[in-house]
Amino acid sequence: MSKQPSFFSNVKSDLSSGLVVFLIAVPLCLGIALASGAPLFSGLISGIIGGLIVGSLSGSQLSVSGPAAGLTAVVLTAITKLGAFDVFLLSVFIGGALQLGLGLIKAGTVANYFPSNVIKGMLTAIGLIIILKQIPHAFGYDKDSEGDFTFIQVDGDNSFTALLSGINHIHLGATLITIVSILIILYWSKIPKLNVIPSALVAVITGVLLNMLFLSTGSSLALTPSHLVNLPVADSFQQFVGQFTLPNFGAIANKEVWIVGITIAIVASVETLLNVEATDKLDPLKRHTNPNRELRAQGIGNMVSGLIGGLPITSVIVRSSANINAGARTRMSAITHGLLLLTCAALIPMVLNKIPLATLAAVLLVTGYKLCKISIFKEMFSKGKYQWVPFVVTLVAIVFTDLLIGIALGMAVSVIAILRGNMKSPYYFRKEQYHTGDTIRLELAQEVSFLNKASILLTLDHLPENSSVVIDASNTVYIDHDVLETIREFRDVKAVQKNISVVLTGFKEVYNISNTPSEELDGHHAAARAGHVQVISSGNHEQLLKELELN
Repeated sequence: MSKQPSFFSNVKSDLSSGLVVFLIAVPLCLGIALASGAPLFSGLISGIIGGLIVGSLSGSQLSVSGPAAGLTAVVLTAITKLGAFDVFLLSVFIGGALQLGLGLIKAGTVANYFPSNVIKGMLTAIGLIIILKQIPHAFGYDKDSEGDFTFIQVDGDNSFTALLSGINHIHLGATLITIVSILIILYWSKIPKLNVIPSALVAVITGVLLNMLFLSTGSSLALTPSHLVNLPVADSFQQFVGQFTLPNFGAIANKEVWIVGITIAIVASVETLLNVEATDKLDPLKRHTNPNRELRAQGIGNMVSGLIGGLPITSVIVRSSANINAGARTRMSAITHGLLLLTCAALIPMVLNKIPLATLAAVLLVTGYKLCKISIFKEMFSKGKYQWVPFVVTLVAIVFTDLLIGIALGMAVSVIAILRGNMKSPYYFRKEQYHTGDTIRLELAQEVSFLNKASILLTLDHLPENSSVVIDASNTVYIDHDVLETIREFRDVKAVQKNISVVLTGFKEVYNISNTPSEELDGHHAAARAGHVQVISSGNHEQLLKELELN
């Protein structure tokens, strides 16, 4: 495990990363609120809570939390069904309390069962979606709001037809700002001494100045307010405070409120665990986040968000990946982004409303490209079909449906791939590959689940008569009960019938299966050294195939 940097060990890079994430988060928070049918300020509230509260409590050093694009449909439906936004806020509070409970009972360990090929498929899909969704904004076609990551958009287009619509409505000013911004992001860091200033910040300032130049000269390149960030502006401090909303606890007995709360808890928890797992894979220091601590942090964040008028919060991979690309190393970047959201929303919203969406599209396009580079596809295809098939299925499904459906399909294909892999066994090879008198060694893998049962059963059933087999469990940390029963039955019944000598070694006491006495084991070792030994690994059937074909 990589050494954990201290909270203040990378202040410069973390502050600059927090600034970059803040710039991206503003339109995303507003866009998700708009797509959810909620007040715009509620999106900012959840972004602030995600940065300050969740960022402080989370165990993840690089994950950034905020309003969840994956929950927009749930929120939109729930607000309509419950009839009032303050009643919906009660559901958010309940969902957060349930998440906190899930973290306390350590339900987050389910994250350990997400296959890496599915997670990589998710990351690549998110990168592709970012590119598809940001290209129209890059050309100045801003009909679809930022934060809408669904395939079928609220404006009637989908992720692909929106590209055609964007091409038919190109705004030259926005396109020019996008091109200049991308060039700055790519090459600013290569300029000595000046590279201390974050390239994304330089791009944003340049975009604002360019548009101000266009406006002052009366150029047709000038961007109208519809092409700029649109942050709610309060005329006074009292009006600013008035944008916060309390939940209606009088609806606590409403069954629908609890159903929505449970839905939020489940969807937000799964999405958070997936995004945190993906963030850990992107972490240059390869740190591991405690999923139970993350659920507790998210639960507290959602409870606070529900109490003051915010949307449901999850870890967000778009912001997290942008955070990593900007050079973040600790949680300070996420906290900084939340502090900036609060400060700017309260004090200088008019300044933020001068930022062109085209500039922010440039930042996100670079982020999306880094998530779905060609090298990632080459890597996955080089690992064989049991890796690239679930990867591709996950990618395609997420792009054409949504995150959770895509992950579910990817997981299903991964399980099928595991089952197919575990069905590969010596049953499919000629008996002549074994020789009477041989000592055959079966080395059990570190984790032997019920999925391995079919493979081990077929292997044992097709051992030749009068041979010897050593079943070695020295490297295992877990053996499924059904597999242990299969081994016992083979030793006590089938091996006796076929005059096969069975040696068991390395089995722990907890398995409740006796190892062969040491003196008998020594005799088998001597016989093995004198004759042929066929080594079979239950954990790698592709290698098993190669080993058997050599004999």
